[in-house]
Amino acid sequence: MTKSIKIKGHILSRYSEIISDESLHFIKEIHEKFNEKRLELLKERKKRQSSIDNGAKLNFLEETKKIRDSDWKVKNIPKDLLKRQVEITGPPVPKKMLISALNSGADCYMTDFEDSLTPTFENLMQGQLNIKDAVNKKIDFIDEKSGKEYKLNNNTAVLIVRPRGLHLEEKNATIDGKRISGTFFDLGLSLFHNAKKLILNGSGPYFYLPKLEHYLECRLLNDVISFCEKKLGLEIGTVKVTVLIETINAVFQMDEFLWELRDHIVGLNAGRWDYLFSYQKVYRNTEKVILPDRSKVNMFVPFMSNYNKLLVDTCHKRGAFGMGGMSAQVIAKANPKEINEKALAGVKKDKERELNQGNDGAWV
Repeated sequence: MTKSIKIKGHILSRYSEIISDESLHFIKEIHEKFNEKRLELLKERKKRQSSIDNGAKLNFLEETKKIRDSDWKVKNIPKDLLKRQVEITGPPVPKKMLISALNSGADCYMTDFEDSLTPTFENLMQGQLNIKDAVNKKIDFIDEKSGKEYKLNNNTAVLIVRPRGLHLEEKNATIDGKRISGTFFDLGLSLFHNAKKLILNGSGPYFYLPKLEHYLECRLLNDVISFCEKKLGLEIGTVKVTVLIETINAVFQMDEFLWELRDHIVGLNAGRWDYLFSYQKVYRNTEKVILPDRSKVNMFVPFMSNYNKLLVDTCHKRGAFGMGGMSAQVIAKANPKEINEKALAGVKKDKERELNQGNDGAWV
C-alpha cells in the first residue's frame, strides 16, 4: 500500500480490487494537487455566510457579467445522455437495489454516494464494487428469503454516479494524517476503475456534482476532472457532469457554473429540497427573511417556481439540459388505497408543472 496513505476501515475480501496500490496512488495525486485549494474554497464559504449574517445580500455577480451577457454554448452531449426524461435515484448498495434500478426502465440511474448512502467504509467499498461489477456486466444476486434472482437486462439505464460534496471528508482514508475529500475519493475511484470500460460499452464516465456554492468551486472540479482525464489517457471532455443547483448561493451563478465546466457539463438539476434547506440555513440569522412552515412551501410557491424557471431558461440558452427534481410523495403497498391515490395525484401535478416549465426530465 502507498506509504503515506492509511486506510482505517476493515478490509474485506474484495476491497483490494477497489483500493489497490495503483488506485490509491491516483487518489493521492488528486489530493496533493487540489486539496489545499478545496480547503481555501471552504473557508470562503464561511466568509460569505458571515457577510450575509451581517446584512450582505445575494445577487448576480458584477465580476462575471461578461459571461452572462456573452453568446456561448456548452460542449457536446453524448448520444446516451440525450434522453433523460426519467431519472431514478438511489444508493449503490444493496446489490439488488442497484440491479433493480438499472433494470427499472428509467433513462438514467443516478447511483448515490451522497444523500442516500450512510458513508460507512463497508458501504463505500461495496458500492464501488457493485458499480464496477455492473459496468463489467458481472453483477447478480439471489434473495435468500424469496429465492428471486436479480441480474441485469440487456438494456439498462445510463449510469450516473453522485460523489459526496466538497465539504465532506473520508474519515477512513488519510494522506500524511490529513483526511481525503469525499469528492476526490468517490469520483477518483469510480473514474479509475470504470472510465475505460464504460467507453468500451458505448457509454462514458458520467457524474452528478452536489452542494456547490460558487463558480470557483466549479473551476476546481473542472481542473480535477481534466487532471484525471490526462492521467487516465482520456480525451478532455470525455467525463460529463450534471450539477445540482441546490444552494441559494448557486442560483445566482448558473451561467458561471456552466461556463467553468463547459468542456464537461451537460446540464443543471433543480435540487429543490436541499435548495429550500439552504435558503433556511443561509438566512437563519437574517431577521427580515422568514418562511412559513416548510411543508407549505412547494414548487408552486412563486420564489421556488421562479428558481426552476430560471434554471431551465439558463440551461436552454447554453445548450444544456434543465433537469427537474423529485416529488417527495411516499407510495407503499402497506398504505391504504386513498393515501396512494392522493400521493400519485401529487406526483402527477408536480411533473405536469415541470413539463409546462420546460424541464427536460425529472427524478423519481
